[in-house]
Amino acid sequence: MTPFKQGLSTLWGEVNFPFTLAPMVGLSHVVLREVVRDYLPANAKTIWPTEMLNSRRLPHQAVGKTPETLFSERDELVVPQILGNEKEFIEKSIAKLEPLGIRGIDINMGCPVQKALKHNYGVALMGDAQYAASVVRMAKESTDLPVSVKLRVGLHKDEDHFYKFCHGLIENGADLLTLHPRTGAQKRRGNADWNQIKALKERVGVPIIGNGDVQTYQDAMRMLEETQCDGVMIGRALTCRPWILWQLGEEYGFEAPRGREGQRAPQGESEEAREYGVVVQRYCELCFQYFPYPLAMRKIKFFLRVSSPWLNFGHSLTKVLGKCRELEELQAATQKFFESDSLILSPYTNLAY
Repeated sequence: MTPFKQGLSTLWGEVNFPFTLAPMVGLSHVVLREVVRDYLPANAKTIWPTEMLNSRRLPHQAVGKTPETLFSERDELVVPQILGNEKEFIEKSIAKLEPLGIRGIDINMGCPVQKALKHNYGVALMGDAQYAASVVRMAKESTDLPVSVKLRVGLHKDEDHFYKFCHGLIENGADLLTLHPRTGAQKRRGNADWNQIKALKERVGVPIIGNGDVQTYQDAMRMLEETQCDGVMIGRALTCRPWILWQLGEEYGFEAPRGREGQRAPQGESEEAREYGVVVQRYCELCFQYFPYPLAMRKIKFFLRVSSPWLNFGHSLTKVLGKCRELEELQAATQKFFESDSLILSPYTNLAY
């Protein structure tokens, strides 16, 4: 089995576990980090994202109190992701974030939604290599922390442009690149081409994190071993199976999560379905702890929409819990729903939605 590389620990000395949660809009906030952290091996250290933060809004916000920038007492090694392309706003945003004890800045150059394209944010920056490189330089001039970039393989497939683009980012200070190997035009369609991750790792000298189409712990192991990347970033699958990190820990000799000493990670479709019920309960409880009532309900509904497709009756779960209005009602309905012996959690679902 391929041993872990030291690429991430060169930037964040404590990191010894090269699997991390992806920054996802509306999802990678304090509650999901808390839920996923419940399943992190006890002696494992990895980096943690925020959801994507708009650099035009951050300077005017009460950072540390907004839903997107709330931290818990357990939050550590947090690397916020910012969306931006102007020095004034990038500089002010980083200045607002640093007092929270963040450990790096990640620049989004992978978001393919129309709103980002319209404002020359996200993957739109990949259409102008020189300007994208200057955005990295803006961030580097604003902080002494590591600066990473999350990107795709371009707006459209052009390998020569892509590698020149990446070298431009590195020359202007990018310390790490995270690659989701789809084009901006593909959005979530088609298969992520992991060969692109391997090729990028072979051509550049900075750590590379791979991302895309990881739904099981076996997928994460295979990406690490096949591409020789330095880390694997897992997105929506961790909303449903946060214990993927526990399973990976078992494979690589890490201790069980705190409070789970002597136990093994969930296994099998039925056992995993029951554990997903535990996750839903925990997520609902934490949403009411961290967010005001209307927002807590919106967060729960969005989480269920993203996480439930792996469950054979996921649509029914979303419908049942969508009728609830209070935490106690949500907890009772969840407990009753997961008493069924017919529930199973499939290893794979369609991620193109």
